[in-house]
Amino acid sequence: MLDLPDLPFAGLRVLDISQGIAGPYCAHILWQQGAEIIKVEPPSGDWGRKVGVVRGDTSALSIAYNGGKRSICVDATVEAGRDVLRQLALQADVVVQNFRPQVADRLGVGHAALAALRPELVYVSISGYGPDGPYADYPASDSVMQADSGLMFANRGVDGTPRRIGMLLADAATGLYAAQACAAALCRRYRTGRGGHVELNLFDACCALQANNLLEHAIAGQAIAGPVSAPNGVFATRDGSVTLLALNDAQFAKLCHALDRDDWLADPRFVNNASRMEHAALLNRQVGDIIVTRTTSAWQEQLSRHDVLHAPVRSYADVLQHPQAAHRQTFQSIEQPGLGALPFAGIPARDMRRPAGPAPENGEHTVQLLQEAGFGSHAIDEWLRLGVVRQAALSSAKAMA
Repeated sequence: MLDLPDLPFAGLRVLDISQGIAGPYCAHILWQQGAEIIKVEPPSGDWGRKVGVVRGDTSALSIAYNGGKRSICVDATVEAGRDVLRQLALQADVVVQNFRPQVADRLGVGHAALAALRPELVYVSISGYGPDGPYADYPASDSVMQADSGLMFANRGVDGTPRRIGMLLADAATGLYAAQACAAALCRRYRTGRGGHVELNLFDACCALQANNLLEHAIAGQAIAGPVSAPNGVFATRDGSVTLLALNDAQFAKLCHALDRDDWLADPRFVNNASRMEHAALLNRQVGDIIVTRTTSAWQEQLSRHDVLHAPVRSYADVLQHPQAAHRQTFQSIEQPGLGALPFAGIPARDMRRPAGPAPENGEHTVQLLQEAGFGSHAIDEWLRLGVVRQAALSSAKAMA
């Protein structure tokens, strides 16, 4: 890992006024690569704090996408809060927001208003369907978008039943695309001095993620459910399961040697992938009858010896103990107050990231950030008294940290 001054976004100031996953993940990627992130939360907190596995005022989601950020709590429903928010935005290099269309404008932190005063600002807007069009005001979530963008169709079973992918793929992909686009806008600013408005939405991101699938459908006139080669699938072993496949004739030959079934190479039903696909049910059944006779570790050794594409099907507990993860230090350790040491998989460009950090409490750094922004102590005290801003009380866990 590089020292902080050597990280690509060291010195970059980002105001993250987004909530949930896509926007916070975009900002968190920038944080991992050196940026300073000021996370603005309403008095009720980022809604991501109450989703999924929750402990107190913290969730796995809020740790994953907000670790290391500093949090300021601002009530933007009142004019004084909107003034604070606007001043913070005008001091930032990047603003990230994921409001529905027109909400940011009503709060006084829309792109046009800020860019008029700070033309070098890079402004990232993330929405469900974009700022205009027939779906602009539709509510969106990861599950909604997986259904509406075709991701569930792509993940349908062999019987054609659409299935949700068991992770926040639509949100995570949008966050990744947003971080990349933000980096591109910053590169342009470095060359020209101009900022810009980076607009992304979950629908476009999910379609971009499926570019190959959509092209296959356009070319073939239909989409194939399930694997595109045979054999291909998850097969039970004596004590678990493995996935294995052969994508071409050379790989199929390796598999035949590994399974001691060289006779399949002379079988006209298995002469090429097209023929194997026609007889996929038979071939997969015969492979399964062989795989179930040995343990997973025995098959790992045998299949590796013959260079066959395969892997054991691992649980998350298994993944955390993966020998390659231990060797590569895939998982960093986050010391989250009240929860202890937690494993965190950061961006895979490990030489371009900083050590993982804990997620802040809502408003943990409010006074500090207002002072850094140049606000006087009298104004800060008055805002605290009126509830315009809120400072989190130091929790016992953080007091002992």
